[in-house]
Amino acid sequence: MGAQQAFDEYWFGARSLARVEVLLANMRARFSAFPAALAVLHGWQHMLPETRRVICHWHLQLSDPLYRRFTGIYLAKRRTGTRPEVTRDLVVAWVGRHGPGHWTMTMRIQFASKLLSAAYSATVVTSNRDPRPIGTPRVPDEALEYLLYLLRETEFEGSLLDNPYLRSVGLDGAILEERLRGLPGLAFRRQGNLTDFGWRHQDLHAWAAATLRDGTSRLAGAAL
Repeated sequence: MGAQQAFDEYWFGARSLARVEVLLANMRARFSAFPAALAVLHGWQHMLPETRRVICHWHLQLSDPLYRRFTGIYLAKRRTGTRPEVTRDLVVAWVGRHGPGHWTMTMRIQFASKLLSAAYSATVVTSNRDPRPIGTPRVPDEALEYLLYLLRETEFEGSLLDNPYLRSVGLDGAILEERLRGLPGLAFRRQGNLTDFGWRHQDLHAWAAATLRDGTSRLAGAAL
């Protein structure tokens, strides 16, 4: 799909053609790099807002290592600390330590604002004013199964039980294992240091075929 078509058909509202080109480039980086996921999402047109929000957050993490470290490591650690909040000045300082060394202070402030804006859209932070509390986004079962089946066929940082994607939304340790035991698309078991993922579907495509019907999630329908 070209930028001119997206502009003419108002895919992104009243944005300029130049802005539409930037948006399409970002969307390609976040989704086109994962063809199986993109095919599933094309057929999954009716999903819960919480599912849509967290899936967009995960795909941004997959495509942007700075955002992945920010939400999956830095904010995750602050969430479990004595003051589960963050400020723009703290994020500017964090960008200075983890961003490219040649960035000027203006660039650091700009990227800090972008990181906070994206995290706010994902409800990883729950306010756009300092101090900003670090939240725990709601993750429906359908979204969690989608991520696990996507990670199963993706080279990623960490393991299925310990990674920045799940940590960023407050899912790790005993909380994560309890959620995994209740997923209909998995048969998760743990005995001592041994864990077993019993995948009920061959891959992400097969999961979608079994879980989604006419673009609507069976899990969402059951929840409603």
